[in-house]
Amino acid sequence: MTGAGLFDLTGQVAVITGSSRGIGQAIAERMAEQGARVVISSRKADACEAVAQAINTRHGETRAIALPANLSDKASLARLIEDTLAKWGRIDTLVCNAASNPYYGPMAGIEDDAFRKIMDNNVLANHWLIGMVAPGMRERGDGSIVIVSSVGGLKGSPIIGAYNISKAADMQLARNMAVELGPDNIRVNCIAPGLIRTDFARALWENPKTLARYEAQAALKRIGEPDEIAGAAIFLASAAGRFTTGQVIVCDGGATITGG
Repeated sequence: MTGAGLFDLTGQVAVITGSSRGIGQAIAERMAEQGARVVISSRKADACEAVAQAINTRHGETRAIALPANLSDKASLARLIEDTLAKWGRIDTLVCNAASNPYYGPMAGIEDDAFRKIMDNNVLANHWLIGMVAPGMRERGDGSIVIVSSVGGLKGSPIIGAYNISKAADMQLARNMAVELGPDNIRVNCIAPGLIRTDFARALWENPKTLARYEAQAALKRIGEPDEIAGAAIFLASAAGRFTTGQVIVCDGGATITGG
């Protein structure tokens, strides 16, 4: 069963990085439900294949392919885009979801290499990918690019400061690229999740004190689940989001509005 109306993605091809688990996997699964053909990509080939196979089995046809790629390797990302185009001939939606955060602690303690890795993987790689998909989107005069940022980009933190800096940079990357690509009808937006129950954020939600503090401050009094971010990505990729660009959609259970 595919989607219908404003949220129908039938005929679209969507590349989703970091989609072998967590938020990226949820976005890929839900986009496939709405009729899109999706590319599952992360570093581990086996994990990508498992997600793609599950999607195809669920729908009884090939709606997903697995194309592993290394976020820190520009040539690897170029192959991801080239192989997608060779298989399906187009890319309608790019979701830059993959990110890294190798350091928890105050900024005074972070090594230069760790800081560079965060900025390279979370910002520079997105810049590369946007540059790789933009020519095809320009040629067709249509496209949607979504960067999965974080509410961390809207505030400071004593433990994930470098990560937050990278996510703030992603928000500005989206705004700037929305201006540059807008004349070609290409929309660029961010989704800013709050604390979501993923392996990536495990160090935060498995800490009882952090979890209790977040739940107390959030308007919904809980953390989020990966599937609760997917709807925003579908909105931005679909006809429903055609007049939305350069924006940051916050999905955090109301944590930022309460000062949490």
